[in-house]
Amino acid sequence: MTKASMAANRKTTIDPNEAAHFGALAADWWDPRGSSAMLHKLNPVRLGFIRRQIDMHFGSDETAMKPLAGKSALDVGCGAGLLCEPLSRLGAAVTGVDAAVENIAAAKAHASQSGLAIDYRAGELAAQQLGLFDLVSSMEVIEHVTEPAVFVGELAARLKPDGLMILSTPNRTAASKLFLVEAAERLGQVPRGTHDWGKFLTPEELTALLTDAGLEVVAMEGIAFSPLSGLHLSSNKALNYILAARHSGSI
Repeated sequence: MTKASMAANRKTTIDPNEAAHFGALAADWWDPRGSSAMLHKLNPVRLGFIRRQIDMHFGSDETAMKPLAGKSALDVGCGAGLLCEPLSRLGAAVTGVDAAVENIAAAKAHASQSGLAIDYRAGELAAQQLGLFDLVSSMEVIEHVTEPAVFVGELAARLKPDGLMILSTPNRTAASKLFLVEAAERLGQVPRGTHDWGKFLTPEELTALLTDAGLEVVAMEGIAFSPLSGLHLSSNKALNYILAARHSGSI
């Protein structure tokens, strides 16, 4: 069977409605007060976890400016590049893939303005001619795909044997339904229709998908909110969580 026919037989994971929803937000993705304001607030919290896991996994100096120098990174569901650009500044050769062509256009324009060389691609991950990566990430994406197990399998297939994977997603709890869906949309914190609470994955469900894909979770933290601290890493995973994984048995 040829690579082309194998790709054609793979299940797709992109939901066209989800792609259209997020593509419509592309124009102000980089506006910290726009429709993606919550992502701008979330990004520094995620980056704190990611940097710590990079240092632990790859043995880099926590004071190093470019701990990913000489390494490759893939961000799937990259939007307009909110994570790709920091990864590039950390020294990685970055590839970003997103379902919405509008997001990729915005990502390319912003990277150009920022003087960053990032390989951005639109479409299904399985359809991309890509190699293996030292770091594979996907932030708040798995709850928007049609086939979570297939999606995790595709991410795992792009990870080097000694690579690191980072995923984050909302938890499916009563608290997340109240605060991340009902209240957030009603108060305009996120655009209406952004979340389908029924598609959220619990930590146990996502861990099971990773295990089935031959990966093991090595770290997991919650992302919580308080009026005093704002969004922050926490042991409380009721709203959102972020994890690090690697191939089972890898060192």
